[in-house]
Amino acid sequence: MLNSKQRAYLRALANPVDTILIVGKDGIDAEVLKQADDALTARELMKGRVLDTSPVVAHEAAEQIAEKTSSETVQVIGSKFVLYRRNEKKPKIVLPKERKK
Repeated sequence: MLNSKQRAYLRALANPVDTILIVGKDGIDAEVLKQADDALTARELMKGRVLDTSPVVAHEAAEQIAEKTSSETVQVIGSKFVLYRRNEKKPKIVLPKERKK
């Protein structure tokens, strides 16, 4: 589970990242899930977009893809969303640590 500091850090990292996943009129099918899973394995952080013709809205798409790929939703704005999943074998992103109380 990401805390607010980690989420803000990932949002900043995702800002210049290109959108690589498009959810279209077929919705979230096996091909979309495979693309998302492959992208998260390779990059850890990915940006997706939901087209107007899609049967799901961005928030629903982000939640469903995150659940099925064991990732976390970082942000949803309009028709775009950002997902994160740490690569356990070769991590590329180092998240800020939680502050101890």
